[in-house]
Amino acid sequence: MNLPEEFLKRMRKRLGTAYPAFLHSYGEPPVKGVRANVLKLSADSFRTLVPFAQEPVPWEENGFYTDEERPGHAPAHHAGLFYVQEPSAMCAAPMLGARPGERVLDLCAAPGGKTTQLAAAMRGEGVLIANEYVYDRARILSQNVERLGVKNCAVVSADTRMLADRFPAWFDRILVDAPCSGEGMFRKEPAAVGEWSPENVERCVARQSAILDDAAQMLAGGGTLVYSTCTFEEGENEEQIARFLARHPDFTLEEERLLLPHEVRGEGHFAARLTRRGGPRQGAPDFPVRRNAAAERAYAEFAADFFVRPPAGRMTTLADGRMFLLPEGLPALPGSVLRAGTELGKFDGKRFVPAHALVMCAAAENVRRTAELGDADCTRWLRGETLPYGGPAGWCAVLWRGYPVSLGKASGGILKNHYPKGLRERPQ
Repeated sequence: MNLPEEFLKRMRKRLGTAYPAFLHSYGEPPVKGVRANVLKLSADSFRTLVPFAQEPVPWEENGFYTDEERPGHAPAHHAGLFYVQEPSAMCAAPMLGARPGERVLDLCAAPGGKTTQLAAAMRGEGVLIANEYVYDRARILSQNVERLGVKNCAVVSADTRMLADRFPAWFDRILVDAPCSGEGMFRKEPAAVGEWSPENVERCVARQSAILDDAAQMLAGGGTLVYSTCTFEEGENEEQIARFLARHPDFTLEEERLLLPHEVRGEGHFAARLTRRGGPRQGAPDFPVRRNAAAERAYAEFAADFFVRPPAGRMTTLADGRMFLLPEGLPALPGSVLRAGTELGKFDGKRFVPAHALVMCAAAENVRRTAELGDADCTRWLRGETLPYGGPAGWCAVLWRGYPVSLGKASGGILKNHYPKGLRERPQ
């Protein structure tokens, strides 16, 4: 790998006698990992079900190393039973210490690895807001939140300044996984090497500083902020935190951690945990509820037929007909709202069509009609094929090893495929 000379010069100065070991690590293959989605199954059950989950990741109790080349194509991945995540990147979310019932913000959230870690810690209770400024990346974030069956998360695409103006001192915990120069990913993503320059590092430093100031405004007194990057650059890491503390004397540094590829089994990552002194958290207006009597009747009719115990809560129908079950305490959100809790489905003025998210949040035992598929049929299903089916007509949950992978609709002895086209596997 042809690394930039200026980067090597900086690392030689930073690491001293450890520099040769660091440089040698770039001759090793990148490290891969998977993280069990404990919203759906325990880590032990995951290891039993998924043979390529190997040794545990030391800093994430639900994370495992893997040598599997294509874990994202496994049926268990489509069922939302795990997230493919680089092991070192798993270190930041546990440092935040998110708990059920709290208000938590993932400020730079795409593609969703850390968001879904936080969701697992919150166990479906409280409010989790995941923000991504770049809209196309926010869509990927929303898809991952959906696949893992997260019920209490809103996904938005907004500028951090806009969020700071809306939510002063509102959050208990904030994660800032900041955009950075990506030095820690050079081994995993060689294309990142060509994007590195001292000028880009300085641009990242300025951008991170502004994002941190916005995050500080949103954190309530007594709250916790974790700042993380996937770079080794001191100006983006330790020095960034030192400058932040100088600007914000009401914050205290509790812990800093730098993971280096020659010291741990993983790529490069930095994380710092800070706490804020001060008063209690502030309030914010509730997410506006838009009622549509016809849509709600159509959904209630579907839910009574589909579920044993239909999910209950505050419901809203957006202008485009999408219906959501809102997390308790969800505030009004700025920017583009891609997801506001559990997407129930869409009402087109005449009929209700259930959303893929609805079945991904469901437990199989709470669905009246299910279709269990073996490995071969599940592979066909994930490619979008229709299958023969001898069960009763109507909407059903399609299962793999007892876990929902999508909706299906039985009619005339066949099971019509409602797995979203954009998620389907391509024939090999």
